[in-house]
Amino acid sequence: MVPPFVSLCLPHTFFFFFGCLLCTAGNNACLMPLLWAVQSRDTVFYDTPRLVYHIDEFAVGALTSYYARTLPPKADVLDLCSSWVSHLPDDYEAGSVTGLGMVTAELDKNPRLTTRVTQDLNENPSLPFEDASFDVITNVVSVDYLTQPLAIFKEMARVLRPGGSAVMSFSNRCFPSKAIDIWLRTSDMEHAFIVGCYFHYAGGFGPPQAQDISPNPGITDPMFIVRAMKR
Repeated sequence: MVPPFVSLCLPHTFFFFFGCLLCTAGNNACLMPLLWAVQSRDTVFYDTPRLVYHIDEFAVGALTSYYARTLPPKADVLDLCSSWVSHLPDDYEAGSVTGLGMVTAELDKNPRLTTRVTQDLNENPSLPFEDASFDVITNVVSVDYLTQPLAIFKEMARVLRPGGSAVMSFSNRCFPSKAIDIWLRTSDMEHAFIVGCYFHYAGGFGPPQAQDISPNPGITDPMFIVRAMKR
């Protein structure tokens, strides 16, 4: 089981955290992940739609069940790094579901989306939404591809309403040529700490919490959640 995330409160210093160079100064921080040498630009790599699941059916089911237990009714949802499926329960009634992703053809296939935005967050991490636009932000098995995580998490805090939550879910699968280097060299538990640090150093969030929702540990694909609420 992944333990609850423990916030790190550190003085002014430079230090290495799981292969990341972190510069902290009070509540401010600069996180510079050591990036994998990508084989192509994201716009080239994601040019071909991939209308497939990137985790197995058991992990998909565990995530959908988690959403069923935790999503507030009638929420305005931002599905960040969205694709052809948002993993929401069939009977969940959202206020709206906005999908922001890389591939227009995948977004067009997603029946749950009420609004579709095509954007490469690694090129432009600014979210094209007004402040306090959403109640929930979801991100499914994509946080490991973000090359400007602090900028994006700051934007997430900006567009969330007070008391809203950001839910980052991930497994142990990825495209190795696209994941940041720190992700490839660390364990599942360390991944939870990495995402927790994104929340912590971005600011605007309460203490992040990690949860292992893997349906069949050691047998089928694992599934982990790191979640934090907007202050």
